[in-house]
Amino acid sequence: MLNQVYANKKSMTQAFSEGQRLPLTVLTVSPHVVVRNKTVAQDGYAAIVLAVGPKKTHEIHTEEVLEPKSEINLAELLVPGTTVSVMATSKGKGTAGVMKRWGMHGGPRTHGQSDRERAPGSIGRGTTPGRVLPGKHMAGRMGNTNTFVRNLKIHSYDPATGLLQITGCISGCRGALALITITNQVKAAVVSGSDQESIQ
Repeated sequence: MLNQVYANKKSMTQAFSEGQRLPLTVLTVSPHVVVRNKTVAQDGYAAIVLAVGPKKTHEIHTEEVLEPKSEINLAELLVPGTTVSVMATSKGKGTAGVMKRWGMHGGPRTHGQSDRERAPGSIGRGTTPGRVLPGKHMAGRMGNTNTFVRNLKIHSYDPATGLLQITGCISGCRGALALITITNQVKAAVVSGSDQESIQ
C-alpha cells in the first residue's frame, strides 16, 4: 500500500485539546494522479510517478503497480490519529558565524579582547596533529538542508479543501515541499448519523 504523500507548507497555527495547547502545521495537499509506473527491468528501480497539482511530478519509491491516470484516495491515507514522519527543506540563512550556527559562547569581553567577542577561538592543536581535524564546527552556510521530523500525528484532514493539519513543527518556509511518510496507519472510523450530529 502507498504510504507517502507530498504536500506544501501553508502556515502554523494551534488548537486546544483536553486543556493542552497543540502546535499545528497547516499543509496543502494537491490531488495525486498516477502518471506511470517505473520498473526495475526498464528503469533500474521501482517507483510511481505522480502528478501533484497542475504542473509538477514527483516520484514515490515503491514496488506497487497502480493504474495510470488513476487518482490516489488521500482520505484513506491521511486519517486523523495516524503517526507520520515528515521530510522538508529548512530555511536557508546564508553564511553564519559559529555563535549563530553552533551556539558557541564567543571570546571574553575584557582585558583588551575587543575583537574576539564572536570569534571561535582555537580550532586545533599545535604540532600534533598540526592541522584542523575534519568535522570541526566553524562558520559556513546555515540552513537549506533536508530535515526529518518523526512521530508527528495527523490532527485533521479536509478532502474538500485539501488542508492537512499535523501536530508539531515542520521545517521550511511557506510553500515549501514536504514528503509525508505514514509510519502507523489508523483505519478510518465509520461515523454514524447520531455521531455526526453530536460532532456538529
